[in-house]
Amino acid sequence: MAVFNQKSVSDMIKEFRKNWRALCNSERTTLCGADSMLLALQLSMAENNKQHSGEFTVSLSDVLLTWKYLLHEKLNLPVENMDVTDHYEDVRKIYDDFLKNSNMLDLIDVYQKCRALTSNCENYNTVSPSQLLDFLSGKQYAVGDETDLSIPTSPTSKYNRDNEKVATSFIRTIELGGKGYAPPPSDPLRTHVKGLSNFINFIDKLDEILGEIPNPSIAGGQILSVIKMQLIKGQNSRDPFCKAIEEVAQDLDLRIKNIINSQEGVVALSTTDISPARPKSHAINHGTAYCGRDTVKALLVLLDEEAANAPTKNKAELLYDEENTIHHHGTSILTLFRSPTQVNNSIKPLRERICVSMQEKKIKRV
Repeated sequence: MAVFNQKSVSDMIKEFRKNWRALCNSERTTLCGADSMLLALQLSMAENNKQHSGEFTVSLSDVLLTWKYLLHEKLNLPVENMDVTDHYEDVRKIYDDFLKNSNMLDLIDVYQKCRALTSNCENYNTVSPSQLLDFLSGKQYAVGDETDLSIPTSPTSKYNRDNEKVATSFIRTIELGGKGYAPPPSDPLRTHVKGLSNFINFIDKLDEILGEIPNPSIAGGQILSVIKMQLIKGQNSRDPFCKAIEEVAQDLDLRIKNIINSQEGVVALSTTDISPARPKSHAINHGTAYCGRDTVKALLVLLDEEAANAPTKNKAELLYDEENTIHHHGTSILTLFRSPTQVNNSIKPLRERICVSMQEKKIKRV
């Protein structure tokens, strides 16, 4: 039986990219590796807890328990004698919706799609679901149990921030309408205006780079620079965190340049398994300025490389603050994703607000 390792995952991802038209709706679909899957599950469980108890939080033990169950269930492996947390069906739905709304697929989805597509190919018929389970669980890399939380590992930074439509619309309304459209004091988003504005402006900067800089090497470097400056903003330049960010940025910049060089070295066939021909609608340049297309291609390859990485051994360090990995409680990275509670009465459309204002003025005149 074939060994399913990091190279096997990388080859599987390349096969997926080569046949993306038959497997997904967009060439820009992001693939989630083991660590990203676990982070998505943590967010989904926290959201479920918020819906049931009002607290956007979840314990490490519950995440690991559900993680094990999720892997077995998605791979159609036996789950009869496995423990599972309450409301698992709700958590699974939130997890699936999160990936779908983010245009993402996890490695199990990719494996199942590739296996169905290439049913006559020995590569996937000789790889069993239990082998993928071992890879995602990190069993072939761990000395002991994959849930051993005392093993120190290097820092991992793979945190994605969710750009909620409600928050974006809220900020755009204020920006376009000025002080006249400032939210009332009772609006829960009012205290977050500055933070939300900074985040949306940050996203706008990244979009601007993609839309205005045709050279993918320069664009990639500037994107990394913007992200780096955002991360170290307000930090002491001598702080180890800043030095680590600088090292990671330099490494990523070099990797992006290497990817671009490999793409430019092949004319007839792209080595990244993404067609060099101009894509059709809903392909890689859908919703992106054409000059940013090559940059998106390079970034996709970079993300695919990350998705093929072996999972982090220390789950506590991945999911929670570094200071709390000993006792496995305290501040979670969920604080990076927590959004303010929304009121039922969201901001009404501009047209409706103008009509209401005009009606009020007419009543006053009468």
